[in-house]
Amino acid sequence: MSDRLNHKTRGRPDFLLLFMTFFLVGFGLMMIFSASYPVAIAKYNTPWHYVMKQSVSASIGLFVMFTCMSVPLTRWKKASPVLLLISLWMLAFVLIGSGNINGAKRWFTVAGFTLQPSEFSKLTLIVYLSAIISKKGKQIRDFRRGLMPVMTVVGLILLLVLKQPDFGTVLILSGIAVTILLVGDVDLRHMFLLGTALIPVFLYLAFSKSYRLQRIHSFLSPMDDPKGSGYQLIQSLDAFKHGGLSGTGIGHSIQKLFYLPEAHTDFIFAVIGEELGFIGTSLLIIVFFLFIWRGFTAAIRSGDPFAFMFGIGIVTMIFVQFLLNVGAAIGALPITGVPLPFISYGGSSLILCLASTGILLNISRSNPKRRQERNSTK
Repeated sequence: MSDRLNHKTRGRPDFLLLFMTFFLVGFGLMMIFSASYPVAIAKYNTPWHYVMKQSVSASIGLFVMFTCMSVPLTRWKKASPVLLLISLWMLAFVLIGSGNINGAKRWFTVAGFTLQPSEFSKLTLIVYLSAIISKKGKQIRDFRRGLMPVMTVVGLILLLVLKQPDFGTVLILSGIAVTILLVGDVDLRHMFLLGTALIPVFLYLAFSKSYRLQRIHSFLSPMDDPKGSGYQLIQSLDAFKHGGLSGTGIGHSIQKLFYLPEAHTDFIFAVIGEELGFIGTSLLIIVFFLFIWRGFTAAIRSGDPFAFMFGIGIVTMIFVQFLLNVGAAIGALPITGVPLPFISYGGSSLILCLASTGILLNISRSNPKRRQERNSTK
């Protein structure tokens, strides 16, 4: 095991990455309050309901982030089989032990908090793939002994998430798996053949359910059903149109006044576009891309195969979620119900993002240059 994963040889974390994390969390809390207070007053007779619950999740998430930033990466690698088994158990339990909410079984409640196991599965898939591929080494290029056992586990996770059903998370998990396998030096011929075989499966999944067909149709032609399947996208686009260049100002969105469904969750980016305009959304996108760049840089410079794949997997997860959420809000991609990382209301998503960021900060501490900088100041 490389001493680059040893906690005794670590340097300072990437403070720019840490600062951007605090900014995104703080900005998210502000926008959740702005986007949710009409619904909160109507449902709970207080404007603070959603932002207070998110603040609790943020506090838990920040504690988890700093904990993950201090845990040696070797422990993540050793714990990967246990984490995988816990994740599989949670995904199976939610299918048989949770209630049906809007036709889906994705959540269960513990001590008053709603947990979404599919969020946890993203991180466990990343650490499992990073650990097993770094352990197999060149053997991963062998289809029967290397790739197939790994893909069997990936397929089981995807199947359990699909049964919830949660097609958006299936897309995120698939993106994570493909990216880690590619950077893990899997034989490209095997990946091509596997991808070719899976294309009909994804097409079947996309078109086999009426609500997914409806989402695709509303994405392509929202005006065909402006008061039905196309309503959410039309209202989202109206929010951006109303916001214009500089926006209407914080708190002055019209669409959140019961016109735009899920204004504080899946479509919070539309509220940001209305209140802060093109300038505000552009600056937010720049912050996200800067975050991705710093995370990618930390992974590249780690100097260890496990840390490299671990970091790349986390960056991929955040980027794909960002892409799916923003793409749906502006009408560039079909609606998948994926939250905007760090910003959208949802405790499980926020805690996962902060835990993952803690790991990225941990990886940035294993950068050899940062260790040299720390040693030179002693």
